[in-house]
This record gives sequence, structure tokens and C-alpha cells, in this order.
Amino acid sequence: MEMDTVHGPRISGKTMLTMLFRSSSLMLIFLLEECSQRCVCEVFEWLAGLLGTEGFKKSFPVILTDNGPEFKNPAALERDTSGAERTKIFYCDPLASWQKARLEKNHEYIRKVIPKGRTLEAFTQKEMTLLANHINSTARASLNGRSPFELAQLLNAPELLSVLGLKEIGPDRIILKPKLLK
Repeated sequence: MEMDTVHGPRISGKTMLTMLFRSSSLMLIFLLEECSQRCVCEVFEWLAGLLGTEGFKKSFPVILTDNGPEFKNPAALERDTSGAERTKIFYCDPLASWQKARLEKNHEYIRKVIPKGRTLEAFTQKEMTLLANHINSTARASLNGRSPFELAQLLNAPELLSVLGLKEIGPDRIILKPKLLK
């Protein structure tokens, strides 16, 4: 799993938390109220609440992220509120975003729909899930012409996709332009 954040024109304000399954290139997008440790931990707690600690551990056993301040509390991310281990967090070397290159590449899909410099304030989590569904339904040469969603159906727990509201978009209905979220 690779993890990062995508910001609007300022670091303050709404931010996207992105997570990518390396095995399938399936990307999850969560809208944070602000780019903070608290908000990232809230997403982890929400996911653990949906999946249970064991389900979380199975789905997200190892997470690679950068050294951003929002990720600098590994104990809070690695353990649930009762102290049970749910994941392992590892950090890229400084200035080495290439170490999580698949996620960085997937951010290019986000920028086709939400150009750099555009605020994220008006967006909702429902719109972020819609964006993820369109991105994850896009076939990739790197996946032998398959989409991340297709591979995730084979490689990930089926309940994970449904509980997160992830749905396949037909190839003729995929929109990767700003009009998707208007």
C-alpha cells in the first residue's frame, strides 16, 4: 500500500488522502477537512470500524508513505484505540517520491479532473468516491489492458470494494475531465 496527500492551492483547508494497492493499482481517495495527523487517524479509525482490526490488517498490512507532518505519528496509525496492531508504516527517503511512484503516477489522473491550484473546499466525499471509481475503471497498458478495479476484484477482499462504495464504470462512460465533478 502506498499513501500520500493531494492539496488544493494551499496546504490549509480540505486535502485528499490517497491510498493505492500496489498489487492492483486500485486507488482510494478520502477527503480530509484539513491536512493533519488527526484527520488521517480519523480515516484509519473509520476504516477499522468498517473492516474490524483484523480486516484492516489483512487489507492494509504494510503502508509506505512520505515524511509529511500528517503521517508523523506512526504509533497512532499502526495501532487501534485499544492498542492492537493493525498495520506497519514505513517512510520513503527524504525527497524520494519515486519510492511510491505508482501513487504519484495515479495523482496525474486526479489532476486531469481537478487541475493543480483548484481549491478542494466545495467537494464532498461522495465526489471523491466518484472520482476514484472513474480512475480505477480506466484500463492501463501497465496492467495488460485491465483496469485497477478488475484486478482488485481478483486480489482484494470483495467486501472491501463494496463497503467503500467502489463500483466499476463502463469504459464508454469514464470521464477524466473537470466536467466529471461539476
